[in-house]
Amino acid sequence: MPKKIVKSDAEWREQLTPEQYMITRKKATERPFTGEYNKTKDEGSYRCSCCGTELFTSETKYDSGSGWPSFWAPAKSENVRIESDESHGMERTEVLCRACDAHLGHLFDDGPNPTGQRFCINSASLRLEKKEKKSAK
Repeated sequence: MPKKIVKSDAEWREQLTPEQYMITRKKATERPFTGEYNKTKDEGSYRCSCCGTELFTSETKYDSGSGWPSFWAPAKSENVRIESDESHGMERTEVLCRACDAHLGHLFDDGPNPTGQRFCINSASLRLEKKEKKSAK
């Protein structure tokens, strides 16, 4: 279980870009097909843009066609939490960073095997830590 991170609203505003702040702290969403990581195929770990907690890896990322980065499982289930989201007149499952409570996106049951899940995540809530390529000797 990651260590809990608590900051004031002013501290989050100072640390994050305006887009990151609106998405992660105010539960906004980026427009589909506009996020930095939607089409990224680089290998590595996707970390929380607020606190750096590892959330997803490139190994579970896939192109869902939804316009947002999609993953069929988190890197570690204990690093994310889900809760009911009844905003916008619909019932959805919200995905949050367990360490800092950042809004990441939503979870749907229309993903690929082996889990059947689609973690539909905003690029602005993520920071890709690329896997270093081993050099040929």
